[in-house]
Amino acid sequence: MTIAGGRTTPDQRKVTNGAMGVRHNLSRFNSGVGLHVEDTGQSLGKRQIVAQKTREDILDMAYHEFSEKGFAGARIDEIAEKTKSSKRMIYYYFGSKDGLYQAVLERAYHHIRAQEQDAHFEDLSPELALRAIIGHNFDYHFEHPEFVRLVMSENVLKGEHIARIPSMKSRNRSVIEALGKILEKGAAQGVFREGLDPIDLHMTISALSFYNVSNRYTFMHNFGVDFSASASRARRRVQIIDCVMAWVRKA
Repeated sequence: MTIAGGRTTPDQRKVTNGAMGVRHNLSRFNSGVGLHVEDTGQSLGKRQIVAQKTREDILDMAYHEFSEKGFAGARIDEIAEKTKSSKRMIYYYFGSKDGLYQAVLERAYHHIRAQEQDAHFEDLSPELALRAIIGHNFDYHFEHPEFVRLVMSENVLKGEHIARIPSMKSRNRSVIEALGKILEKGAAQGVFREGLDPIDLHMTISALSFYNVSNRYTFMHNFGVDFSASASRARRRVQIIDCVMAWVRKA
């Protein structure tokens, strides 16, 4: 009730204060829901980050294990133990040992192709571009012997797993396209021979770079030459670049 003059009765004040209290509590409740949802979103984000890091840790360790022991020798339980994960988690992410191995192969090839693409060698003059690609290829193989061992292991298996990776051919096409552009530009400028096949060129560059890692130990024991020595590496790098450049140059 309202008393004349606009004053409120004690009962009316109770009702008003009660309503204000309800609105205050509702406001706190709604704010709490908002914070809860936000916190849940943050938790989900953190969980996703942790899950991604776990997956990458598994791939890193699997890369090491498969390159050192081959597909048959690497064990999922050892990879799980060394990454403080579990076999169940590895199977959750990759489905099987084959799936993990294929993921390792795909990431390994992606890494070398991504570095080549990021460098944009084809934007240089033909001779500089080709020299840069040869040097990069040599350095990459030298600095990543685990990649060489992984490729050797897959060849022992006759490419059984790499053939199952749908993106592999398209992923590796980038290096052939880049070499093709360099050869075309060089031929147009009269510095390279015409009709050279970029696949033949890539094969030659890869073979010469690969050998220095794949045959490092047998060559050292047979001929006393240590490919890993700094002087030997530098000398061989120059020799390979000169050999390939001599092959492509126009006489």
